Amino acid sequence: MRFRKYHGAGNDFVMLTDLDARLGPRASLPADLVSALCDRHKGVGGDGVIRIVTGDAPAAYYMDYYNADGSAAEMCGNGIRCLVAHELDAGRLDEGEHVIATRGRPVTIRTLGRDRITADMGVPKMQRQDVPMAGTGPSARVEISHDGQTLRGSAVSMGNPHLVLFCDEIGRALDDETVLGLGRQLEHHPDFPQATNVEFVVVENATKLRVRVWERGIGETLACGSGACAVLAAAAALERTGPHAIVEMPGGELEAEWEPGGSIWLTGPAESVFEGEIDERWLAKRGLTQHAELVA
Repeated sequence: MRFRKYHGAGNDFVMLTDLDARLGPRASLPADLVSALCDRHKGVGGDGVIRIVTGDAPAAYYMDYYNADGSAAEMCGNGIRCLVAHELDAGRLDEGEHVIATRGRPVTIRTLGRDRITADMGVPKMQRQDVPMAGTGPSARVEISHDGQTLRGSAVSMGNPHLVLFCDEIGRALDDETVLGLGRQLEHHPDFPQATNVEFVVVENATKLRVRVWERGIGETLACGSGACAVLAAAAALERTGPHAIVEMPGGELEAEWEPGGSIWLTGPAESVFEGEIDERWLAKRGLTQHAELVA
């Protein structure tokens, strides 16, 4: 089986083309195979695996997305742009507007030139049951009890759960101690039954946010598309920014714009890194020979 590696602002993915669903139905990739592929030392390396399957009309494709730990996820804003870039490179997709199906919902994509792809990331939801989060009622502002402290933040769903924490509100710096330590602990906070992504934010000005993200099922990533949208939603709801902002992450900049009463559109780059082949010898070395039929 051949693969290609793509990244969007440093958020990187192993791309598997399976247009005829030869590898089985949706959500069928074994977790141990996915995590082995994402291993940065003994595998291809990546924040996730995307299997590209032909979609049901009007969707051109279905994005079968997995986090690096092998868990299936609802949506990935950088990953869906990488899928479109992959299919543009393969000559199976033309510039313009397309619909891509995901576990969460169909997503409209527009290409704004080869290196700028924009995605309709949907309407942010701020009701606790939609995040999902324990309790009922609006979740735009929430209090999280952690290690004897009360952390005030914003919980937002972009089709997947996010906890947005502004560094000045929680008295923390945007450093490794905060992101790697607190992020790891809050991912599985009991208030989030499906776990959560955690964003740490510094507001530079009304149109620029500096962010680091601890992603559910992955750890810190260089960028997170849905996270960028959740951060904009939280900041705009608090009137700390307007409805449009540049979100600077360690891997690069993403642009997020919230239509009045509607969707957030995410714009950014997506590019190829390299390609290769998965074979049975690699499976054998990783103790994964039970999956040999997948790469035959």
